[in-house]
Amino acid sequence: MDTKEILKKVRKIEIKTRRLSDDIFGGEYHSTFKGRGMTFSEVRQYQYGDDIRAIDWNVTARYNEPYVKVFEEERELTMLLMVDVSGSEYFGTNQQFKRDTATEIAATLAFSAIQNNDKVGLMLFSDQVELYIPPKKGKSHVLRIIRELIEFKPKSKQTNINEALKFLSNVLKKKAIVFLLSDFMDDDYEQTLKIAGRKHDVTGIKIFDKHDEEIPNLGIVPMQDAETGNVQLVNTSAKSIRTNYKANALRLQDYYTKTFSKSGAGTITTRVDGDYVKKLLGYFKHKG
Repeated sequence: MDTKEILKKVRKIEIKTRRLSDDIFGGEYHSTFKGRGMTFSEVRQYQYGDDIRAIDWNVTARYNEPYVKVFEEERELTMLLMVDVSGSEYFGTNQQFKRDTATEIAATLAFSAIQNNDKVGLMLFSDQVELYIPPKKGKSHVLRIIRELIEFKPKSKQTNINEALKFLSNVLKKKAIVFLLSDFMDDDYEQTLKIAGRKHDVTGIKIFDKHDEEIPNLGIVPMQDAETGNVQLVNTSAKSIRTNYKANALRLQDYYTKTFSKSGAGTITTRVDGDYVKKLLGYFKHKG
């Protein structure tokens, strides 16, 4: 893809997702996340009606009269978009790949954040962290993020969500709003998600294709594993093949929902040919 074509695609995504964030998500994002972060401001003498849980016992003991800690809202928040760029993201049996949908969702969230003067960062991962852009403010920064989402070519096709979550915990020390976009064709990330969930406000966004869940009866066909590149002939007319395929998809879905729930993290699940706008709005309203 040449530079002119990339810029044209960036502009197209900007127009679509900017409108969504302006018209729909700006207010929802604000009401969902603003005011959740509180920072210490000062200590003052206790006044009638103050919450006794805010009493600073050290200062109270020193001056022999009650003092309370005063907190204020953090006006500036940090959002990190963690986007899976492994081989399975380049799959889609309808109008677009899973990665295209992930790009649109990530761009919408990024524009919603900068509307509120928040910082936005990006992590692209496979079975390693492929790219990390530290959080910054501004439209030009978001356009850079969109450009990377469109044109970045990963070194690996494998997936390791565990490694991505480890990197998150190491690189962001202060609390952030984290969106993890993937098809979640991976497991064994429960412990690292638990650690990340204690520090950050984490939401998993699962983007999947209908054929991730069920394999159609097409007879004997060659199939390639998007992450290993291995090709083999598969008899899709065999019921046992289709049953095992579906069972594995359900196992991964169950692991995803249960693991995120145990970690106190939120989840959104949307199909490539579904209405992700509706899913995001519903999630924001419920969370807010």
